[in-house]
Amino acid sequence: MTTRIPRRTRRAHGPAMTLVLALTFTAGTVGAGVASTAEAPADTSMGLAGGQEGTVFKSLTIEGENRVRISFERPELVIDLDPSQAPGLTWGSSMDVLNRTVPDLTTPLLKTSTALRSPYLIRPWLTAYRTGPVATFTSDLKSVHRWTLLVVDSRGREVVQFQGKKNPPRQIEWDGRKTDGTMAQPGLTYSHVLEAFDKAGNKRRFVGEGFQIEAYRRESDRGPEFLIAGDQWRNAATAAGAASSAYLLETASWINLETGAASPVLITATAATYAEARTLGDQVAAQLQPLLPGGETRVAVSAQAEPGTPPGGILQIQAGRLADESEK
Repeated sequence: MTTRIPRRTRRAHGPAMTLVLALTFTAGTVGAGVASTAEAPADTSMGLAGGQEGTVFKSLTIEGENRVRISFERPELVIDLDPSQAPGLTWGSSMDVLNRTVPDLTTPLLKTSTALRSPYLIRPWLTAYRTGPVATFTSDLKSVHRWTLLVVDSRGREVVQFQGKKNPPRQIEWDGRKTDGTMAQPGLTYSHVLEAFDKAGNKRRFVGEGFQIEAYRRESDRGPEFLIAGDQWRNAATAAGAASSAYLLETASWINLETGAASPVLITATAATYAEARTLGDQVAAQLQPLLPGGETRVAVSAQAEPGTPPGGILQIQAGRLADESEK
């Protein structure tokens, strides 16, 4: 005889989703002399024992059921996001976009200025030439009564002399001017000799290592002066190709900045032979004239032959001032 177990259904509040949980159990003997039902294999992993009072499944109490239906409400998914107020999506001005990075205006200007050949464009930011002292000598002598510092060239000729009493200064700067008032030439090798005497007449002598002077620019009473080795000028022009080299642009820039269109420009080329010096001076004049206002007659070339001049020659470019400007 088969006995049917009544079923009751308990619902949770809410109309949304329905979950059906099947519970299986094995019915026992019902009453005396009544045949038992055929036993089905119990699912111990998914079943809950029915017929036991107080069977609790979280907040749901099962009392004698073999099947229970659970209905629960699924919460509504709401994304509270306002795109106009989200970080990174807010509206801004064009300046907000530009101010995110600092624009680099100097690098493009320096790059394009090397190809511009306008004779009226001033480029004071170029620093191909060295300014200030051409050499600095350092000493740390004590108990000195008098001292003398000699700068000599590679042929042993005295170029300039410094002297004084008591201890020499920590640093002695040389602006490149020689004893006779002319400027020291780049491309030559120089050295210095420091002699110090104490009160008893004892002498200490120090010989420095050889050094060379780089291309440099200085200000004179007439105007700017530029000194550079001939090979250094040619190598820079070759590297620049069709554009103007940094030395050429800086020379023209300072001449245009400090002198007028009527001020003469003198290019002095020195080489071992007169022909070599003349060729060097004419080449530099042809490169410099298009960058200077005033016509071709403004630039003059002076060629000098001097034995012992370094290979490639030496250039000295001088620019004068207008008469009314020199009187100020």
